[in-house]
Amino acid sequence: MRARRTRAGGKALRRIREKCVVLLATGCYAGYIPIASGTFGTLIAIPLCYVISMFGPFQGLLVIAVFSGFAVWISGEAEKVFKKKDSGFIVIDEMAGLLVTLFLIPWSARSVVIGFFLFRLVDIAKPFPIRRLETKLPGGWGVVCDDVLAGIYANVILRIIIGFL
Repeated sequence: MRARRTRAGGKALRRIREKCVVLLATGCYAGYIPIASGTFGTLIAIPLCYVISMFGPFQGLLVIAVFSGFAVWISGEAEKVFKKKDSGFIVIDEMAGLLVTLFLIPWSARSVVIGFFLFRLVDIAKPFPIRRLETKLPGGWGVVCDDVLAGIYANVILRIIIGFL
């Protein structure tokens, strides 16, 4: 009798764990939006970008590094749940990418809008070596690192654009 309860308890804990992984990996289920889920996942990150903009450079970088590391782990776990490499439901990687895009950029509606569109453009176009990272790195590393690199590209381009405005 006790063994049955233990197995049932273990299954319940696994289901709860899977639900938490899905909740976080999908950006509170934004990843389930049938059209442009990555775009909606990116939008979810804007409030967090605003909060990070109030931190100093070191603290902001630390938060982004911790978030990105967590995103790697969650994405890897979500791939197991969805049974698919880089499932379209996973959007925490886009969130990490936007955090990088807007890191140390002066906060304004214009910089956020331009940064958002730049990040989505670079993330979709995947210039060299972004696509290689996505396909060659295992598990959550491949899911997140391509978006972080896209965020770096977008951050540099955004700085150039802001310099001209």
